[in-house]
Amino acid sequence: MACKIRPEPESPCVNICRMDTANQYCVGCWRTLDEIRQWSTLSSEERAQILSELDARVPV
Repeated sequence: MACKIRPEPESPCVNICRMDTANQYCVGCWRTLDEIRQWSTLSSEERAQILSELDARVPV
């Protein structure tokens, strides 16, 4: 039986690294500083969870 290799969720960084002081999110990728700092050590599931929350963080 072949093993399925799932690709790691890519970082949402778009190289616009500036924090919005009102909501404490980066205005480029909408992650918190802690999420940005921890990204490389998070599991695939944790990364996917963060990615699923990003759209809700973007101001309308």
